[in-house]
Amino acid sequence: MDSQGKPPSEKQFEILIRMHADANRGLRLYYVYEKMKKFGVKPRVFLYNKIIDGLVRTDHLDLALSVYDDFWNDGLVEDSVTYMILIKGLCKAGRINEMMEILAKMRANLCKPDVFAYTAMVKILVLEGNLDGCLGVWEEMKRDGVEADVMAYGTLVTGLCKGKRMDKAFELFQEMKAKGFLIDRAIYGVLVESFVACGKVESACGLLKDLIDLGYRADLRIYNSLIEGFCSVKHVDKAHKLFFITLQEDLQPDFGTVNPILVSYAEMRRMEDFSKLLMQMEKFGFSVINDLSSFFSSFVCVEERIPIALDVFRDLKVKGYCSMSIYNILMGALKKSGDVKLVISLFDEMKSTQIEPDSLTYSIAIECLVVLGEIKEACTCHNKIMEMSCLLSIDAYCSLTKGLSKIREIDATMMLICDCLSSVMSGPMEFKYSLTILHATKSGQAEKAVEVLDEMAQEGFPPSDVAYSAVISGFCKHGTIEEARKVFSSMQERKLLKESDAIVYDDMLVEHMQKKTADLVLSGLKFFGLERKLKAKGCNLLPL
Repeated sequence: MDSQGKPPSEKQFEILIRMHADANRGLRLYYVYEKMKKFGVKPRVFLYNKIIDGLVRTDHLDLALSVYDDFWNDGLVEDSVTYMILIKGLCKAGRINEMMEILAKMRANLCKPDVFAYTAMVKILVLEGNLDGCLGVWEEMKRDGVEADVMAYGTLVTGLCKGKRMDKAFELFQEMKAKGFLIDRAIYGVLVESFVACGKVESACGLLKDLIDLGYRADLRIYNSLIEGFCSVKHVDKAHKLFFITLQEDLQPDFGTVNPILVSYAEMRRMEDFSKLLMQMEKFGFSVINDLSSFFSSFVCVEERIPIALDVFRDLKVKGYCSMSIYNILMGALKKSGDVKLVISLFDEMKSTQIEPDSLTYSIAIECLVVLGEIKEACTCHNKIMEMSCLLSIDAYCSLTKGLSKIREIDATMMLICDCLSSVMSGPMEFKYSLTILHATKSGQAEKAVEVLDEMAQEGFPPSDVAYSAVISGFCKHGTIEEARKVFSSMQERKLLKESDAIVYDDMLVEHMQKKTADLVLSGLKFFGLERKLKAKGCNLLPL
């Protein structure tokens, strides 16, 4: 319109401001406001409020305050909406002192905030985790003589509980009771959870009694918190009684209800009680085998519990509580703790039962067999996974490639790397670099391969057996032994390869080149039909 000689009107600017504010485009909103000033259009109070609110909601508080300064300089008078927009924005940003100044200005020039305004402030500060700011606003509310309602109390009590400020939360809860407020069950639930988290289980039980006396029915979440609390202070029998109450109340207890009790029985070696609880769970329709898998999964997260977990498993196995998932969980935990022999023992035990191992079982076994140096057994496990049309885990791929490179099976190592990268979404970087090395060796120049190895080291992947196997494989196929030796020498100069390792790799290089040469000669004999003639003349050097 300006290009047509007609300056934009306030109404047109208002349309743009509303559009950008509704779309949460704060910076564009401010740009339109700057254009308004350029054309000498002064917004009215409601439009200033829209601009300031849009900037506050899009986290441009400083720009909002600069617009408020213009508002003040234009001689306009704030209404309650203006003040509340600024107060909420400052609360969200944690700028409590500035918020108090705006609050004082509102109190002096307009009116005292009502309970809804104060509740909104408390809610924002709770969401931001600013509990000191919450309590400061609460004191201001008291100073103004504003009576807090249930919503205000509930918001602050919940925030204090989450912030582990239990003494103040309980004090406010007592105030609510003294004022005769109808306290929501959710507030009781938050207080119970917080008392349990602080180890004050008896206080939490007192709240449960208070809740029931008021005619409420405690929900499963409250009972779960109390059960966990009793188990944490070794009062597992009381926890078990609460479990029965959840059944009587038809609250449909779940795994979260019984898991703390199972953990306590296991730690206390009370296996008879453990088994009785499992039978009770079966009676009431629990999926016991699935729940036991979840139990072992959480139980072995603490390494010190693994021996206990094995004892529990041995006891349960006799009673028929056993599954592939449980075996996998225990094998995984033992592998992580470094007890690879026990992993293989469990693996062998599993194979002797009617439980069929899955790809995860074989993957864990592969990692442990490689550590024990039983590479052929690990390859057998790999073949089993292939027969199942499944994939190894990434860790199993990495372990097996390292194992194969250690026993100088260079071709098998490269095949496994290609298989991994063609099968998984995101393979190991070491494998990707190995293929890059193979590609670099096609040039027949050591410098190209050295560049890739240098990049590996710079990116935090120091060259290992797998990378050097790629060097050997590539130069035996595309280059010469001398070029591969130049790579090893360069790595020694860069302190990335020990002399002893270089000697081993050189020996592997010669051996692999001999294999490749022999394969090439044999292929030539077969191609020209000379193999049969040589055998007829009594040659015993050719394979049968």
